[in-house]
Amino acid sequence: MSRLLFLLALFSGAFWGAPSLAQVSAEPEPAPISPDSGLTPQVIPRIQEVRPLPGQLDDVPVFNSNSPEIIEREGILLSTFPSRGKAYPSAHLDYAFEGRFDIFAHHVVRARDERDTRTRYLGIVVHNPSRRPVTLNFREAASYLSQDAPWYGRSDVEYNLASTQFSGPGSRLMNEILRDRRQTHWPTSLTIPPRTSHVLMSAPLPVRRLAVATDGTLAPGSELLPELPSRLEGRRSNGRSTLMRLVSDGPVHIASLAMYAPTTATGERSPTQAEWLQVLAKGELSTPRDLGPTRPGGQDEPFIYGRVAGVSRGSRWETTLTDRRSERLAIPDIGQQISYAISTVEQNTFGTGQIQSAPMLRRYPDTAYRAHGNYGIEYALTLPLHNPTERPKTVALSVQTPLQNETLRNALAFLTPYDSRIFFRGTVLFLYTSDQGERRADYIHLVQRRGQEGPPLVELSLAPGEERSVEVHFLYPPDATPPQVLTLTTASPDD
Repeated sequence: MSRLLFLLALFSGAFWGAPSLAQVSAEPEPAPISPDSGLTPQVIPRIQEVRPLPGQLDDVPVFNSNSPEIIEREGILLSTFPSRGKAYPSAHLDYAFEGRFDIFAHHVVRARDERDTRTRYLGIVVHNPSRRPVTLNFREAASYLSQDAPWYGRSDVEYNLASTQFSGPGSRLMNEILRDRRQTHWPTSLTIPPRTSHVLMSAPLPVRRLAVATDGTLAPGSELLPELPSRLEGRRSNGRSTLMRLVSDGPVHIASLAMYAPTTATGERSPTQAEWLQVLAKGELSTPRDLGPTRPGGQDEPFIYGRVAGVSRGSRWETTLTDRRSERLAIPDIGQQISYAISTVEQNTFGTGQIQSAPMLRRYPDTAYRAHGNYGIEYALTLPLHNPTERPKTVALSVQTPLQNETLRNALAFLTPYDSRIFFRGTVLFLYTSDQGERRADYIHLVQRRGQEGPPLVELSLAPGEERSVEVHFLYPPDATPPQVLTLTTASPDD
């Protein structure tokens, strides 16, 4: 049996039970499978080189609050405060941030029924435990609701220079941070007095639309005003994605908390700092909890990754993609491909054996052992492309979402038609010099589904012996399912 036939036989039934984080070419792209299309997808194998990603994550700690993803009750989502003096000591992980660190939080609320209209709040509290003032400097910071960033049905590829293309809060958030932005209501710096707490964010997660500010700028104790009932049609749910990049000149403890908006005689109001500190001191971990994770190396089926709640290590993966023992990356031969695995997780590394998920420095026992998905982590990849041959070649770069493949090496598998389930929504930045000698910065918003090969995003014609560098930058968005690959495909300029 030829290798291609063997691959076809193997792949035909190998990918339908792949673990999921969700718990629970130049040719035209095929249409996605709709639930009622009646089409039977075919697995298409690609025999090609698949490489692990060189380098590693940096050592920047990340306050990583993503469990429970769906907030149903008040309480502590994640606390790195000391446990001393707290009503529920096990809810506090006793970790102090200092220097560079990130705060990432992604949570969702859903109305239980038509009568469930109460507004939930997400609070982030920071505490200075030292005897001197501590200053926080905000490098970048943003937070978006689903209502601010609706799940637009976007095209698979859209140029996003104007920063107007997004789908969902995670997609919009990571696009903003990619551009080194800080929303105007966040300060450039904040000084916290000794042994004092400060509410860094107090922002609503409403299940109905509000006529007041929802970005966290509403003054504590202010009345919450709902919009007219006509605006309540549609899905009664909301999500909030938040990412801050900070620098502290002293130690700080951080907590993310959930609370129902306090009620008044006429409606609801925003929480006060005293109320947030009461939740921190007296509250227990918010319930219900997400499914507990499978231990690393476990063989349970299904393999459950769990959701993240703790301190993960790594904010950025910066590396140069080169051939072994070389400072350059030789583009593939004509008709060939090279792919680099991106955001790989246990049991899904495309045969590379490399798990890129950030390790946990602190975690709750019922949450993920790694920060699977690397949500909020920036990938900064440099490709020093080189055409070592005596023939001109055209190389194309694409982002792809293959099926799980842990059984073979140097092969990827795709679906035709590809699946309707969306696995990636986000903006990718390509920095390069065009064939015309122009320096380009292409912000491209991508929507990718399971098994989708993805079209060429950048194409470069390299003369014999020519070298040209391409940089690829993006932050892995929440509401995406890893992993993906970055693929180089070479063709003749005449093709």
